[in-house]
Amino acid sequence: MASAATERLGAPPAPRRGFTSHGVFGMALFVFSEVMLFTAFISAFLIVRGGTAPGAWPPAGQPRLPFAQTAVHTLALLASGVALWLAARSGGRRATVASGGPMLAALALGAYFVAAQGVEWAALLREGLTLTSSQAGAFFYVIVGAHALHALAALAALALCWARLRAGRLTPGVFGATRLFWNFVVLMWPVLYLVVYR
Repeated sequence: MASAATERLGAPPAPRRGFTSHGVFGMALFVFSEVMLFTAFISAFLIVRGGTAPGAWPPAGQPRLPFAQTAVHTLALLASGVALWLAARSGGRRATVASGGPMLAALALGAYFVAAQGVEWAALLREGLTLTSSQAGAFFYVIVGAHALHALAALAALALCWARLRAGRLTPGVFGATRLFWNFVVLMWPVLYLVVYR
């Protein structure tokens, strides 16, 4: 009876727990669809690469992808995922001021990853690997470029979370949805790295 009266007066509902936030649920659906997209990219890549003669990938005249150098970038991205996990743990169910340091670390490591990948792309372009130079180049820029766009969007969302945290306006739903998106970006990358770069 009291709760019905409270709802009629327009008081906010009790906070929801777990996976019931609309933002988190919506992000989960989005992430699921993006997993399917990257699965399609990887499948097409493996079919085309598998159809080439042994030793013919990458095609003649195309540079080899910097596997060892990109491993360092990969470690930075994985570390950003750990930092965001620490931010969530230090703030409990919602982000608090205590989670600001780890969240900023996640943001910085993610920004490093994106910038380092940009430098890598510039070097590969100078070496002749372009979107139209070969199938290897086309697959590389489509697959890795799609991930880079997701990483940039997730970085923007993470920066927004950090700004809201500093202003005391970060809600559990926004933080939870952003964490889910960032975790997708972080965990999808090692799969792409091991498939595309080797």
